[in-house]
Amino acid sequence: MLNNNSEYIKGRGAQGNINNRFNKLKYSLEHIEGLDESFLSENIKTEFIVEYPKTIISRNKSQDLSFGNSINPYLGCEHGCIYCYARNSHEYWGFDPALDFERKIIIKPKAAELLREEFNKKNYVPGPILLSGNTDCYQPAERKFKITRSLLEVFLEFKHPVSIITKNSLILRDIDLLSKLRKNNLVSVSISITSLNESLRNLLEPRTVTAKGRLKIVKELSDAGIPVNVMVAPIIPGLNSEEIPKIIEAAAINGAVNSYFTIVRLNGAISDIFKDWLYKNFPDRAEKTINRISACHNGKLNDSRWMHRLTGNGVEAEAIHQLFKISMKKSGLPKNRVSLDYTLFTNNHNKQLTLF
Repeated sequence: MLNNNSEYIKGRGAQGNINNRFNKLKYSLEHIEGLDESFLSENIKTEFIVEYPKTIISRNKSQDLSFGNSINPYLGCEHGCIYCYARNSHEYWGFDPALDFERKIIIKPKAAELLREEFNKKNYVPGPILLSGNTDCYQPAERKFKITRSLLEVFLEFKHPVSIITKNSLILRDIDLLSKLRKNNLVSVSISITSLNESLRNLLEPRTVTAKGRLKIVKELSDAGIPVNVMVAPIIPGLNSEEIPKIIEAAAINGAVNSYFTIVRLNGAISDIFKDWLYKNFPDRAEKTINRISACHNGKLNDSRWMHRLTGNGVEAEAIHQLFKISMKKSGLPKNRVSLDYTLFTNNHNKQLTLF
C-alpha cells in the first residue's frame, strides 16, 4: 500500500508516494513510532514549478493516435485521476507518479510565445495539434495562469486549427475565442466522461467537475455551434463498463456529434497506484476487476502493442466493443460534422508573399 496511514487522503487520487524508478535512493519507514509522525504526514499542498522549454509542440509518431502533434501547457495534473497514463511522465522530472503528479505542477508561461515563433517559421506546415494529449489543459492551474487561453489567441491569430480534450468546465470561460475559431472551422472539442455515478466519479477523479457539469459543457458548446465529441474513457471493466449506453445517450441528447472510447491500461507505475486505490475503495470486487482488465490485454495489465493498447482484445474487450457500437447506433451517433480547415493558415512569411 502506498499510504501507511489509516486515514484516507480525501481530494487526492493517489494515496501516498511511490518510489521514482529512476531514483537509486528512497525513503523507508522502518518503525511506526512517535518520531516518525512528521514522516508519515503527507504535505498535499499544490506547488507550481516554472519551466522554460525551447519548443512547445510535441511531435507524436504513435500509430494508433489520431493527432500528430500536441501541446501541454502543464505537466502533472491536480485532477488526480487515479488511472491517468500521464503519471509515468512525471518520473522524468525527478518526481514520483503518485501524489507528486497531483501536487507538483509544472507550468510553461512562455507557451504562447513559443507557439507564435513556431508558426512564423518559413517551413512550417499546418497540421493537427491537440491541446492536452498528456495532461488536461484546463486543469485548476489554468484559472490562475491562463496559458491555455493565450495559446487559443495564437491559434486564432494565425487561423490554425486546434483540437482540445478536457474534463473541466473552465473551458466555458473561453467560449468567446472558441466561437471565433468555429466560424472558420478551426476548432473541435472532446469532453471526457468516465462515469455518471457521482460516488464513483468522485473516487476516480477527485478534483474534477461532476458528470452533470460535463454534460452542461457539451450542451453549451454545442449550442454555440462548436463541435463536441464525448470520450467514454477509460472504460474499466467491473467499475464503469455497464454505464456505456447511458453515457452515450446523455452525450447525444446534449448535442455531441460523436463519441469514442478507450479501455484502461495500467502501464508502468500506474499498475501499483491503481491497485492500491482499488483495494482500498472496492475490496469486495478488486480482484475480479483486475482479472477483467487483464483479460482485455492478453493476461497483462498493460499491452503496449500498437492498435491494441487503447482498445484491447479478447472476449472481454470484444463485449465492450459491441456494447459501444450498439449504444452509438441507438443514440444516432455519429452525426455529420465539418472537418477542420487547414487552408486558412497565415503567418508572416505567406503574408509577405501575398504582397507580390
